[in-house]
Amino acid sequence: MIRLYHVALSPFCRKVRLTLAEKKLEVELVEERYWEQQPDFLRRNPAGKVPVLKMDGMVMAESQAICEYIEETHPEAPLMPRDPGARYEVRRLCAWFDDKFNDEVTAKVMGERVWKKVRKEGYPDSKTVKAGLSAIKYHLDYMGWLLDQRRWLAGDVMTLADFAAAAHLSCLDYISDVDWNRQEAVKDWYAKIKSRPAFRSLLADQLPGMPPAPQYAELDF
Repeated sequence: MIRLYHVALSPFCRKVRLTLAEKKLEVELVEERYWEQQPDFLRRNPAGKVPVLKMDGMVMAESQAICEYIEETHPEAPLMPRDPGARYEVRRLCAWFDDKFNDEVTAKVMGERVWKKVRKEGYPDSKTVKAGLSAIKYHLDYMGWLLDQRRWLAGDVMTLADFAAAAHLSCLDYISDVDWNRQEAVKDWYAKIKSRPAFRSLLADQLPGMPPAPQYAELDF
């Protein structure tokens, strides 16, 4: 049995969950309060971060490395193109969302509005939230520019880059912090990826004491 130690609204965990679901691989989800730094968890990943995946007798950390391992061991349905240049573009965009987008948007907005509450660390800092909500406009416009030239973010087929982006945006969508009317192409792209069977378990996620925004689980919005 594949086992994933995760947090429901972690975009990095969601990227792995989407990859597993797209490959039709069954997984046992184990909620891990990684911020408590429990000894058992630190033995699995000394970095003290999720996701952590137990699969094929291995214990793996770091979402991009995990997803590429899954891709290489279960190539159907493919999430990475064969052409080296196209693979580079997928990896570039995964890094864009997992590094730049996360630092400028997800960590600021989710960190203040969600994780401070979950960890009982006080009230949100409005300046930090405002900075994140301002930065997302640039990212949505960049995605719109990409989608004006391509069917999907990295090219003409859906790839891991789309899952990386959707993982971050779906977390923000949970608390209704995405202006989907800013870029029609991005709105259409998200509706398309959100309607995939791989997305179903994500849409069922709920944090105790923090219900999702009304549009979160809607497939047509």
